[in-house]
Amino acid sequence: MSYVPLTDAERVEMLNAIGVLSVDELFADVPAAYRYPHIELPPPLSEMEVLRELQRLSEMNADTGHHLSFLGAGAYPHYVPSVVNHVLLRGEFYTAYTPYQAEISQGTLQAMFEYQSMICALTGLEVANASHYDGATALAEGVLMAYNVLRGKRRKAILAPTIHPEYRQVVRTYVQGMDIELVGDEPPAADLAALIDDDTFCVAVQNPGFFGELHDPAYLRALADAAHAHRALLIVVGYPIALALIKPPGEYGADIAVGDAQPLGNPLNYGGPYVGYFACRKKHVHKMAGRLVGQTVDVEGRRGFVLTLSAREQHIRRERATSNICTNQALCALAAAVYMAVMGKAGLRKVAELCYHKAHYLASAIDALNGYALMTRKPFFNEFVIRCPRPAAEINAALWERGIIGGLDLGRFFPDRQEQMLLCATEVHDRAALDTLVSALEEVS
Repeated sequence: MSYVPLTDAERVEMLNAIGVLSVDELFADVPAAYRYPHIELPPPLSEMEVLRELQRLSEMNADTGHHLSFLGAGAYPHYVPSVVNHVLLRGEFYTAYTPYQAEISQGTLQAMFEYQSMICALTGLEVANASHYDGATALAEGVLMAYNVLRGKRRKAILAPTIHPEYRQVVRTYVQGMDIELVGDEPPAADLAALIDDDTFCVAVQNPGFFGELHDPAYLRALADAAHAHRALLIVVGYPIALALIKPPGEYGADIAVGDAQPLGNPLNYGGPYVGYFACRKKHVHKMAGRLVGQTVDVEGRRGFVLTLSAREQHIRRERATSNICTNQALCALAAAVYMAVMGKAGLRKVAELCYHKAHYLASAIDALNGYALMTRKPFFNEFVIRCPRPAAEINAALWERGIIGGLDLGRFFPDRQEQMLLCATEVHDRAALDTLVSALEEVS
């Protein structure tokens, strides 16, 4: 990509417009000693030397290509078919930005439309956007959307304690300074349905929960009914792979479904970028943040795609917008769309089944070890909690020496769980990998 700097004439024109004579005058308020500080830079290197140095630095990272990893808790190692990157790296997608001009953005818009359609199929809801930044911000936006659906006349949001702790922290960050009270997730644990009253605008739960446990659909239906009896909305945070196997949120009365679509064709990427999926009932669509692509026909009857049903304030007037979401993770959403299209309904279900069965095999094998115990007794998907014979941080350090990235040390979030670990298994873990972890845990106990 070529870079064309300002010409001298353009620079003079800009300075004249703001009323200064020179660049030095523009930065006059910055002390002279700090304007051009001396920086100790290494001597110049050739391209070959730079690549060699970058390769050396990259070898210092721990990645799932060189290490076995059983760490989940919101971001998961899944196999990404090679076709996903082949599509992403096409120039028309890789460099695409905001598709406001529909006449020259049909490819990008159609890809977003297909992504939305498949998210609707997964969640069982009528409308999906494209998209949010990650699962945590999608939940926060869901809470704000519910608040706006009830026209800001209610102030209580109920969060289940089994929602990811970082997701709950993001929600608290979003609503700080607003007249919103968050309840339900602070100890002691409470009956969520009993907390609902006429001041409640939403109830949020996660399924599977942070500890991997699956809620009974009957419980979720009862929670939805309790919320709706007070005109509140039910928000469900979900693991998208699990939705290929379990009942989708729309079928038990959820109004909003959110989560992180990272497992759908996006690698771990050292923590991002990821993409948050967001779906809702059609009647609430005008309160939904983010991009929404619709299908229409032109004057000649040909199918076309356009941005639709979102207020322009969302994009051009921050002070009047209901959300800070304007641009989004479109490339990551495209990866999810390609992944879902390639895998298909049967493929997604197969991946979900593999995750389920491998996790249960691993959980049973660890539970049989001396000093370890499976803490997850309710039905679970592909994550579970084990109690270790000593602090989980020490177990993980010992596993690391054997080239294994262990599970999440739950003591990081819960002081009373220092000896507990959250482990996950996915389709990328073959029998040998699972047995390797079991043997290593036995050795380090």
